[in-house]
Amino acid sequence: MTDLQDRRAALAARHAALDDEIRALENNPSADDLQLQTLKKRKLALKDEIAALERSG
Repeated sequence: MTDLQDRRAALAARHAALDDEIRALENNPSADDLQLQTLKKRKLALKDEIAALERSG
């Protein structure tokens, strides 16, 4: 794998982990809305970073 592929794979893994964490919080009635919003913003930022990597290489 190239450095770009390694970077993309690492970002995708973090994105998937955040997705799992978000789903778990959404299924918890006592979930903290602010924490959920923060995780969703992080997930979106990772998605944007992955897209930028794909466009550049």
